[in-house]
Amino acid sequence: MYKIAIIGPESTGKTELTRELAKYYKSLWVPEYAREYVEKLTGHYTFDDVCNIALTQIEEEKFYEKQSAIEKFVFFDTDLIITKVWFSYCFNRIPDIVTERMKTKFFDLYLLCAPDLPWQPDPVREHGEDREYFFDWYKKEIEQTGIPYVIVNGIGNQRFLNAINAVQTFKQI
Repeated sequence: MYKIAIIGPESTGKTELTRELAKYYKSLWVPEYAREYVEKLTGHYTFDDVCNIALTQIEEEKFYEKQSAIEKFVFFDTDLIITKVWFSYCFNRIPDIVTERMKTKFFDLYLLCAPDLPWQPDPVREHGEDREYFFDWYKKEIEQTGIPYVIVNGIGNQRFLNAINAVQTFKQI
């Protein structure tokens, strides 16, 4: 089973792309837990909230470590890189559980969504003006893992086609 993470700055089409890829490949996908969690909060998220998000992400990964290869792919809408960056950016510290888990190199491929789509505000999105900054940070974090990645860009259906091409090219490696 190929485990593929779709990551990138906010409002870069990650969720839609993850769903489309899962549908196209008739495979599984794991929604972004952070969005679900933060939408339920009555105030701003805390360090402990982000720890809870990280723990759930880790459990989701562990679940798929134990699965047999019945499915060809599982697509994840985000991963611990984004969580690690938010810990660092918002709280200036990263829990050991995140850094230790990232050493497992769970994913086979990253699709890094470029911030070339228009910003779409919603109640849980932040830092729309800093998408290039976060894009560069995520790219650097991916490169440090040594895991293959492809930058996915394009408007509308072109983004989806570019992602399919990235997955197909990866499968042939």
